[in-house]
Amino acid sequence: MSDRLPPLTALRAFDAAARHMSFARAAEELHVTPAALSFQIKSLEEHLGQPLFRRLNRAVELTEAGRTLAPGAAEGFRTLNTAWAATRRLQDTTTLTVTAGPALTAKWLAPRLYDFARAHPNIDLRFSATLRNLDLEVDDVDVAIRFGVGSDEGLYSLPVRREWATPVMTPEMAKAYPTPESLTKAPLIHDDSIDFLRPRIDWAAWFRAVGVSHVPEHGAHFSNADHAVDAAAAGVGVALSRRAMIIKDLQEGRLVAPFKVAIESNARFRFLCLDGAETRPQIAAFRDWFVAELNKTAHISDAFKIVPVSEVPPP
Repeated sequence: MSDRLPPLTALRAFDAAARHMSFARAAEELHVTPAALSFQIKSLEEHLGQPLFRRLNRAVELTEAGRTLAPGAAEGFRTLNTAWAATRRLQDTTTLTVTAGPALTAKWLAPRLYDFARAHPNIDLRFSATLRNLDLEVDDVDVAIRFGVGSDEGLYSLPVRREWATPVMTPEMAKAYPTPESLTKAPLIHDDSIDFLRPRIDWAAWFRAVGVSHVPEHGAHFSNADHAVDAAAAGVGVALSRRAMIIKDLQEGRLVAPFKVAIESNARFRFLCLDGAETRPQIAAFRDWFVAELNKTAHISDAFKIVPVSEVPPP
């Protein structure tokens, strides 16, 4: 048995066969003939000095040696593929892949992207709207915009201002509910997407912030923040919604925020990329645009009395 590592092609053939538990399917994945794949695995077994597979009539199974080698081989190829993809991305200055939550994408990013595209026609912008925290090293994503209070260890992280929430409704509905006290009789809309925040940003907290003793027991609940805002714009009820979700609707008059009291979360949006990647031209351009767009609407906060949720009286 040699101490030298075997040829990469032989290890790749073994990895594919171990994943599929089939020489035929592994050969199909690697675009080689079953005979060629079998030869590579045989050469690997000779290099090791013991069999890696038991050849059965119409199947194969791993030996103890095969079971020992398989996890390391799979992890090795994953690491190699990740490193290769990251290295190739360094040469690409025209493609930018961004991941953000569906609500932020729909309510904040998408309506503004025309301006970015017009200013940077050489950048091919791609979006992955998902609540799943994609891995910036593995998932071929350049930038993530995330909301919360999580740790960003090992990443370039640019936090932006904290989010606040206030009641919003149609102008017509605002006439029917002119005071905070009157909202205790209103159809309330609940945004369950922020239930994970502590302290909670919910209707009960907002009512306490304005000195109204009321804990809502009913109302429509939405798991996506943009759906809650759309329901309010359709006249379904009054939504307690976050700044980023309502800015455009407020500016264009579909919604109004008549009670100038907002509760501010400890959470905030963060602009994330791999540490060191923030200097890549397309990432730097998107970061600067993102910050500039946020600053354009910063003055809207000046119209509100913003109460940090930590200062809201307890129930």
